[in-house]
Amino acid sequence: MADSGRTAPRLFRRTAMPIATPEVYAEMIDRAKAGKFAYPAVNITSSQTVTAAIQGFAEAESDGIIQVSVGGAEYASGSTIKNRVSGTLALAAYATEVAKHYGVTIALHTDHCVKKNLDSWVRPLLALEAEQVKRGENPTFQSHMFDGSDIPLDENLVIAAELLELSQAARTILEIEVGVVGGEEDGHEAEINEKLYTTAEDGLKTVEALGAGEKGRYLTALTFGNVHGVYKPGAVKLRPSILADIQREVGAKIGKESPFDLVFHGGSGSTPAEIAEAVDNGVIKMNIDTDTQYAFTRPVVAHMFTNYDGVLKVDGEVGNKKAYDPRAWGKLAEAGMAARIVEACQQLRSAGTRIS
Repeated sequence: MADSGRTAPRLFRRTAMPIATPEVYAEMIDRAKAGKFAYPAVNITSSQTVTAAIQGFAEAESDGIIQVSVGGAEYASGSTIKNRVSGTLALAAYATEVAKHYGVTIALHTDHCVKKNLDSWVRPLLALEAEQVKRGENPTFQSHMFDGSDIPLDENLVIAAELLELSQAARTILEIEVGVVGGEEDGHEAEINEKLYTTAEDGLKTVEALGAGEKGRYLTALTFGNVHGVYKPGAVKLRPSILADIQREVGAKIGKESPFDLVFHGGSGSTPAEIAEAVDNGVIKMNIDTDTQYAFTRPVVAHMFTNYDGVLKVDGEVGNKKAYDPRAWGKLAEAGMAARIVEACQQLRSAGTRIS
């Protein structure tokens, strides 16, 4: 939710800041909304995917968002350990160090925390960040998402209001979901039905519970037929016009134009026209995971098939160390994922808009 009465800042050049401060993150959102573009928000699970994501943003000359899911955090802590807080902080620490050399600004975000995971993941992170703020430091993350789509809306908003207050203490921005995204994301599944479409009434309830910026800024994932996972264009009935309708109806009620800072979930397989319409209607962040997973893995597969006699010790041979060295196929994976992020930046119009 945009701050009341704020105007979009003028574009200007400044010294590169690798990880956004709370003020710079707010500026990123303001610039995107005023300029009718959105940032790709790329899920990361390892140091390689962190590097690939930042490389992609740098090649597109776009600032961007990298985000950690609960499963990604557990994996990053060690697949036999599965400590979601430790893994989240480890990825953030790696990103903070390597981002210094790429010339773009990166925001750190945690993605899709459902109710059952709050006490073991996002609440501890917010508590850590509140302590950082008390010491005069910036919080490690710039935003956290609460996914209350699997509980009744009234309960969703009660929890969101509590988290918004905690977010204020931690100088972070809260992301919420109003409506349901279908398909499967990190173990959380939802049916594909009429609940995939948020209503203006839902939007009004959100403003009544969380305010219009005066209680703290928040991002809102309103759903318009979104589905997580793999699907071909046309397989899902996306209706981005719903976003314009909700912005207009809620804005008229509270006297504020385009009151929501919107997030596009389940965007893999969306057509360029659908993406453009969603951005025109206030989307400033679009989650990308499925497509970047494939873009990371596909070059590795090609390398293994092409160099099978080098990566395998076939018929008693010794193989080719240069072929099975993880750096050989790792560079290809990172380049493939980076190229997909450049494409996303171009589709979302963030290419060439970096602050620095």
